[in-house]
Amino acid sequence: MLPVKDTVAAAESTFVTSTAPPAADPWQQYSLGKILGIWALAAIPMGLLGWVVFPTLSPDSYSDPLGAGVMRTVLITTGLIWQFVLCMIIVAREAGDLRWATIKRRLRLNPPRDPTTGEPRARLWLWAIALVIGFAAWEIAVAPNLSRLWVSIAPFFAEPSGYSLASLFQSPDVMARLVGAWWFFGLFLILAVFNSILGEELLFRGLLLPRMEGVFGRWSWLANGVLFGCYHVHQPWTILSNAIGDSLFLAFPSWRFRSTWMGVIVHCLQNVFFMFLILGVVLGLA
Repeated sequence: MLPVKDTVAAAESTFVTSTAPPAADPWQQYSLGKILGIWALAAIPMGLLGWVVFPTLSPDSYSDPLGAGVMRTVLITTGLIWQFVLCMIIVAREAGDLRWATIKRRLRLNPPRDPTTGEPRARLWLWAIALVIGFAAWEIAVAPNLSRLWVSIAPFFAEPSGYSLASLFQSPDVMARLVGAWWFFGLFLILAVFNSILGEELLFRGLLLPRMEGVFGRWSWLANGVLFGCYHVHQPWTILSNAIGDSLFLAFPSWRFRSTWMGVIVHCLQNVFFMFLILGVVLGLA
């Protein structure tokens, strides 16, 4: 039989072990300063590329709208690639390596998990279908109206002439020049990959979102969406619609189901649409 002192010590040890919180996550929650710092490292370069570098380097948008559009696409893609590099730098510094297993865990690249049990559930992927449909309806019926409202409140955020990539497809001359231009299709694919997968989603939903709960609690998804909307300083006419829509359709499902893939799938919707549009133009079908 153990002495009374040892028995009490053993009992205390058992009690402490059973009531102690789970082992701390090796990647601790971020402070507000760190969250805003990472946001700034993503937003400021995009702003400089969009409002300083582009006007300096681009050809006149009236004389050569295609050249201006290509230049802006290249610059925005460069900013998105920087976000991927930034994400990998932070993961390497925090985790000590960039093994695929580490990246998957740190950036929550796992199947969606049941919000109650925390267990992965294959049927939860069906939510992605509903979210994609909802996001498409939002982009068609709601987002344009919000952008117009936003610009009416803050006219200085209006989109300048020559900044719209969509306007390229309204010019018969540009459309004719793009027939057979597979280089343009390839450029868009690079932009799309870093826009909806390797750049914005990895940084905002993979890196930041899981580490914002320490500051914002259960509303971390909303804070993440608002930060993401404000990150669009390179196209400020979309800030309001992005802040609301991306909170609901990108940040919330990624937070709710503890999976970055949910945001990635929904975010890919826009790029898939433009991919088929550009493909049709390059093939001369448009």
